[in-house]
Amino acid sequence: MKLSRPLLLSRRLAVPTAALVLAGLTATACAPSTSDNTATEDDKSGTLRVWLFQEVDNKPKQRVVDDVVSAFEKKHDGVKVDVTYIPIDTRAQKIKAAFNDPKSAPDIIEYGNTDTAGYVEDGGLADISKEFGAWDESANTDSTAKNSVTVGGKVYGVPLFVGVRALYYRTDVFKDLGLEPPTSQKELIATAKEIRERKPDLYGISVGGAYTYGALPFIWANGGELATEKGAFGSNEYEAAIDGADAKKGIKSYTSLIADDNCPPAKCAQWGGNDSVAAFAAGKSGMTIGGDFNHAAIEAGSVKGKYAVVPLPGVKEGSIAPAFAGGNNVGVLKSSTHRSLSVTCWSS
Repeated sequence: MKLSRPLLLSRRLAVPTAALVLAGLTATACAPSTSDNTATEDDKSGTLRVWLFQEVDNKPKQRVVDDVVSAFEKKHDGVKVDVTYIPIDTRAQKIKAAFNDPKSAPDIIEYGNTDTAGYVEDGGLADISKEFGAWDESANTDSTAKNSVTVGGKVYGVPLFVGVRALYYRTDVFKDLGLEPPTSQKELIATAKEIRERKPDLYGISVGGAYTYGALPFIWANGGELATEKGAFGSNEYEAAIDGADAKKGIKSYTSLIADDNCPPAKCAQWGGNDSVAAFAAGKSGMTIGGDFNHAAIEAGSVKGKYAVVPLPGVKEGSIAPAFAGGNNVGVLKSSTHRSLSVTCWSS
């Protein structure tokens, strides 16, 4: 979502629209409709199943989660918390399957804030408006973050974090080649291709055909949109705009980077955000588009101490491309037979 405006959650604004239409570099299959699996019981003991996203470097996250789980289990006798880390790139298929199979489904899931509306429409997330309102931290929750868990005036989760993507670049590579951080989109593309030409062992900028959120700033910087809302904010009625002339300019700019003179299609066409960041962290690219939430993974890589971060440049010289305000939420499934425990767990 654009950082410069409220967090808009259309019914399928999340539809991997961009990844898109992005010259058909990826495709999302239609899944069967979800049946009503609302739980009728609320067990206060047993095993609480949690699905969280697997990060590029998962160790820092796992340490924090392990501490929270340990403290929670000590406070709740007879309760065990089973945490599973799932791949981000295939989360939609796995979570959708869970909506249709309560027996194998978790009680709590981590999900991207662009997935909220789609999961609500699928009937998978529980309405926790009452519990959220009673939560001590609800009054301190940023309004934009709260919008990311709200659909039709109802709350379907709690914000876990909000992050903004920017341009990471290798200071050692730039110094060696006598380059300066790019200040326009045109200069960014030219710089990436120069790095690739002069250092063939590196990608100029690691990007991917499945990296929707890396592509969106290019679309927005060119004046394009994914969709336009028909009514007032929150109407959840949209018209597609990705086929507009300005959006196409942005797509063309972004996809020009998925080429042999920067990031070869044979390798990069299927990459998502994690792949792009991992390549940079491993010292395989001169630049990448990453979030503040990627910082730990990059610090743990071979480029530690050899990179800097600047805003992703816009079309005009010196301008900044609209940032994508991404982030993740935590929600309780409607099928959970441990609703009270689940709510207590995420509010710990």
